[in-house]
Amino acid sequence: MRPFSCDQNRRAGPTVSNVNSSFNSSQLALPANWQVPSFVVTEFTHRLTDYCIVIPVLNEGERILRQLEGMFRLKLNADLIIADGDSSDGSMEAQRLRSLGVSVLLVKKGPGKLSAQLRMGFAYALRRGYQGIVTIDGNGKDGYEAIPKFIEALRDGFGFVQGSRYVPGGQAIGTPANRTLGVKLIHAPLISLAAGFHYTDTTNGFRGFGAEFLRDPRTQPFRDIFDTYNLHYYLSVRAPRLGYKVAEMPVSRKYPSDGTIPTKIAGLRGHLLIIKQLLMAVTGMYNPK
Repeated sequence: MRPFSCDQNRRAGPTVSNVNSSFNSSQLALPANWQVPSFVVTEFTHRLTDYCIVIPVLNEGERILRQLEGMFRLKLNADLIIADGDSSDGSMEAQRLRSLGVSVLLVKKGPGKLSAQLRMGFAYALRRGYQGIVTIDGNGKDGYEAIPKFIEALRDGFGFVQGSRYVPGGQAIGTPANRTLGVKLIHAPLISLAAGFHYTDTTNGFRGFGAEFLRDPRTQPFRDIFDTYNLHYYLSVRAPRLGYKVAEMPVSRKYPSDGTIPTKIAGLRGHLLIIKQLLMAVTGMYNPK
């Protein structure tokens, strides 16, 4: 396998680091108070850098494979971790992922959706010793070329970095009008008010997290209450409230030209759940007791 070019982020040690190890999450010896769904770990390489990219996926098919091919060509200075929700579409075939530069495949076996996948990815990344984590969706909408800027911000001491298509330099391509209105008129204003920081794109999963922020006992992201989208909302509010350096970073997000909308949010019930979790996040109901 051709390794990532890790430059100054590479740890001291051998550059050839292929491994073929698969084991259950129970062998990671995670802290007893971390509530994390059970998952299976397949490691293709040892840790090569101080930063990693966590991509949550579920049955993304060719979209995630094309994205991984593009990211591989960039030779990003970060280890790549797939946080899979137990896909059944064949896209997570181990040998192909390894050939595309993936360092680790995590497959969730316990309950929960997106936030459970993020808890799984964060827990593994912190246990592996990364100093920072960049998350990006796996449905091919995001301009992953911006990843190095997120890593640079984390290296410069930012605890949380939010990607935005609505700040200067960002691009919102083909975003459905109802989503733009929902973000600009409801979601971002409420999150901003609760956080004490002006956000413009609070539903965007392109983000950066410092390890110190995630490990802070005042944060406590490893709780079963975070199951769908609410972990994203909570962390957006919590980071500035705890005094961490926060920034928005311009990114591009492009929806398919054929009018399809790659999303796991569907129907009235799904949108009502988002509103409920948004209100719980901005009123502090997720804060540790």
